Amino acid sequence: MPKITYINSDGSARTIDAEIGATVMETAIKNGVSGIEAECGGACACATCHVYVDEAWRERTGAPSPMEEDMLDFGYDVRSNSRLSCQIKVTDELDGLVVQVPERQA
Repeated sequence: MPKITYINSDGSARTIDAEIGATVMETAIKNGVSGIEAECGGACACATCHVYVDEAWRERTGAPSPMEEDMLDFGYDVRSNSRLSCQIKVTDELDGLVVQVPERQA
């Protein structure tokens, strides 16, 4: 199982086993990661699952789609490495992925 590390805004980290085919958001919700609200349930209709993808992983997670970019406009403190965690599918290639949860969600 691929492992994902979620880093909270206070610097604390949690590494979780993720199921192939799930999303980074689903993995966070299933495991009670604080700071990921996911109000729309993963429909890419809000920005409450916003994360920062660690620079080492940006190429492997890919760029946001145009629809995701539109939703990120509603995010808090959006950066060049911002993604909606509902749009990142877990694959074997993402084993070791590191994402940081913003101080707050929009």
